[in-house]
Amino acid sequence: MPSLNSTIDFDVKKFFRWWLRELEFLVPEKISQWVFEKQSYMIIRPEGNRLALAYIHEGEAEPMATLERNASGMAQYKALLAQDERLAKADLILRLTAQQAIQKELALPLAAKENLSQVVAYELDRYTPFKTEQVYFAVKPLEGEHEPGQLRVMLVLTPRETLDTLYEDIKAMGMSPLFVDYEGTPNDLEQRYDGYNLLPEDLREKTANTPRLMYSALIAAVCLLLGAVLVLPVWFEYQTVKALQEKINAIEKDAKEVKALQQEIDAMIDETQLLIAEKSAVPTVVDMLNTLSALMKDDTWLGFLQYSDGHLQMQGESPAASALLGVLEESELFANARFVSPVTQDKVSGQERFQITVDVTPAMAKAGGASDQEPQ
Repeated sequence: MPSLNSTIDFDVKKFFRWWLRELEFLVPEKISQWVFEKQSYMIIRPEGNRLALAYIHEGEAEPMATLERNASGMAQYKALLAQDERLAKADLILRLTAQQAIQKELALPLAAKENLSQVVAYELDRYTPFKTEQVYFAVKPLEGEHEPGQLRVMLVLTPRETLDTLYEDIKAMGMSPLFVDYEGTPNDLEQRYDGYNLLPEDLREKTANTPRLMYSALIAAVCLLLGAVLVLPVWFEYQTVKALQEKINAIEKDAKEVKALQQEIDAMIDETQLLIAEKSAVPTVVDMLNTLSALMKDDTWLGFLQYSDGHLQMQGESPAASALLGVLEESELFANARFVSPVTQDKVSGQERFQITVDVTPAMAKAGGASDQEPQ
């Protein structure tokens, strides 16, 4: 089962070439025969000092002759052209054999896809025993599955001296090949634009632009007509959807404003509840003062009182300061009563000076608050 996370490699040029070939049937036959590219080919296959010729039309191959690579072969080729007018209209293809060319499959990083030829040329001496200046080469991407981050390609190369000699011989015989490929990896003649060519750029045959321009104009006219048929209904539907989308956008805007207000209200409620919880976690100062007034006897008085971070600190004088610890511990509001400084004797009054700190327990504070309300 194919992975849904795999990247789809969509070749726009290949798609349009396929589409244009499918539209050829719309062009009148007489115009098609003149405008469209030739569908017959002459394959030239080197065999030692000879050239084997085969005529291919609509996928069927027909052996024609085997020519010597000399003046005798040139005369024989001219006679062959005079006898069979089909050959004069056929495109010539020089197809190298295993004696003239080699092929090798390579795995390259996917990032090299945009400039395959430059990448292979840079490291050709690593992949093959040749240097770039010694060979003509071509790189052809392979179909099928690839390793993640990898690209499978076929490298085809031939020594420059071999191809130059062959080209000079067939050129002297009056032959001008459209392209050169290798019989181990031949080009698909039905998909010629997707093939490769071992022939260097300066030796390639220059094709006429007039048929191609007429072909493009006819196809463009057909595309415009088909586009009008396909696009107009879609355009009207688009306008309808656009109007509905504008209404939806207006409603969504109001809904977003309402949602924002609701979020602000919820935030205010949360903050209020947090403040109430913090306030109810500790007793009020009035409750603490009332409790201390009830616990302290008339012979004990306080000169300083401070509450901070759940701790109540007090200073004062009492006949028996140590007894105050037990009195404070018995209260449900206070806990962990302790002296924070030594008890001293006041020489004038004879009272004991003390400094005591107690912890105010939140749970006890709530219980104390409830118990204070029950007698009322």
